[in-house]
Amino acid sequence: MPPPTDDPENGRPPLRRSAAFSPEVIAEIQRAADQGIYDIRGFGTLRKLPSFDDLVLLGASISRYPLEGYRERCATNVTLGTRFAKKPLELKIPITIAGMSFGALSASAKRALGQGASAAGTSTTTGDGGMSEEERQASSTLVYQVLPSRYGQDPAHMRRCEAIEIVVGQGAKPGGGGMLLGQKITERIAEMRTLPAGIDQRSACRHPDWTGPDDLEIKIRELREITDWEKPIYVKVGSARPKYDVALAVKAGADVVVLDGMQGGTGATQDVFIEHAGIPTLPALRQAVEALQELGMHRKVQLVISGGIRSGADVAKALAMGADAVSIGTAALIALNCNRPLHVDDYRALGTEPGACHHCHTGRCPVGITTQDPALEARLDVAEGARRVRNYLTTLTLETQTLARACGKSHVLNLEPEDLAALTVEAAAMAGVPLAGTDWIPGR
Repeated sequence: MPPPTDDPENGRPPLRRSAAFSPEVIAEIQRAADQGIYDIRGFGTLRKLPSFDDLVLLGASISRYPLEGYRERCATNVTLGTRFAKKPLELKIPITIAGMSFGALSASAKRALGQGASAAGTSTTTGDGGMSEEERQASSTLVYQVLPSRYGQDPAHMRRCEAIEIVVGQGAKPGGGGMLLGQKITERIAEMRTLPAGIDQRSACRHPDWTGPDDLEIKIRELREITDWEKPIYVKVGSARPKYDVALAVKAGADVVVLDGMQGGTGATQDVFIEHAGIPTLPALRQAVEALQELGMHRKVQLVISGGIRSGADVAKALAMGADAVSIGTAALIALNCNRPLHVDDYRALGTEPGACHHCHTGRCPVGITTQDPALEARLDVAEGARRVRNYLTTLTLETQTLARACGKSHVLNLEPEDLAALTVEAAAMAGVPLAGTDWIPGR
């Protein structure tokens, strides 16, 4: 038979494209040649990575029995900061809202997230640039981030929050600092950060007053003294070398370790960071749990995992692998209407479409979430946004409970690795659970 043709009328064979130089790669090379600078964008990685979708939960049957969903309780509460803090956080659900700054997000978005999380019984986190009064009033439990930039850092605000999170790294850009482009730096944000308005802000990639683990221990002690040892101290790291980083954070005195996988999002950074730095959430979580177990600190120092959490199934699998809680960022913004097919012409003006928008850095968010433009921000109704966030958190919790009950667990934190199997060799190796239908864990 003759070979298939791309143009049957003229008998031409099909066009062949290079796998290495795909149309997307060619377009990026040509953009770089035109502009002479790296590409900056928001959101998270666009590439497909091994994820929680590659794991399944093993519901009970004869060898184990499930719990009756309408008769037998499955608790969801979690306590964070039990190691040294006088006042650990008592949360109703093991799902928290990750740090996203006022600046990257609009004031309306921060209020909506705070109100929605408070209604669900969980915490929110400030992000870079300090604490806004709207966020403090909206959030019943607020975690205050201390970042390398020190923008907006205020000991008085630390004392007003319920926990402090020292940010060493972020999953979307481990080893890199934050960005906030000038079009999002209004007079108010400039005043909060002691910066000139309208000028690009680039945060430091490391804290200015320490160069290693010993200095981290000193910083943690300083923060404890500032807050009279009341507040839990979190340490957040991006997923690069989690086994070492988690162990060092524990040795430095952290109450809670927050580990952000490669699938974590960001308001703005270099595209090359988002797609090529760090490791996926699955192996990062496994290595973090192993580090805690080797130190005899698993469940004593709580582990919060973030980076690509989307559903109650993701939450349940993360808890089964050994996390104490999860944190969501991108998914929470999507619950607020990020990438919803509204104001479609504004998406097209950005050169994108709803469902494919990662233009958070531009400040031109069509639905009013990642903008400082008053007209765009007004499109986000705070009360409606808070309702949507609460609904989403409620759904995640119900899905997590449903799966935990199916595995015979009376508390979601009783989920364990034995409740998991992997669907691919890669996921089995990364997560450290058997390939489905076997007892084989690759590499062991």
